[in-house]
Amino acid sequence: MQIESTQELHAPRHRIYAALIDPEILRRCIPGCESLELIGERTYAATLKAGVGSIKGTFKGNVRLEDMRPPEHYRIVVEGKGIVGFAKGSANFDLLEQDGSTMIKYSGELQVGGTIAGVGQRMIQAAAKMMAGRFFTALELEARSVPPAVAGG
Repeated sequence: MQIESTQELHAPRHRIYAALIDPEILRRCIPGCESLELIGERTYAATLKAGVGSIKGTFKGNVRLEDMRPPEHYRIVVEGKGIVGFAKGSANFDLLEQDGSTMIKYSGELQVGGTIAGVGQRMIQAAAKMMAGRFFTALELEARSVPPAVAGG
């Protein structure tokens, strides 16, 4: 399944990028994320509670950041599995500065299998869109609070 959208965040690009690569901020912003721990260079072990419709579960897996070009681009690769199935995917994030705000264009693909895949692609896409909206709302708030020295500004 392909996922593609744009999102405008009211914070400078360098602050958004700093927030996107900070594991503690990511843990707080990703809906259902219970833990995100560094296990290698730009690689994290993650535990996430997620679900679609009545199918819910805990997923354990890895998150890897790749192709990092601060403050304009990076790629995230995720894979996880749990009792209700598995999910794996990747997404590219391109950040464009726009009058003190940041336009994020993201595109990627997501594969799910197991019981959770039985709810259908339309419901999975709706859940992914809702989670992305919650993520970006939280990220914008976090980015506004990133100290300028940390954010590179």
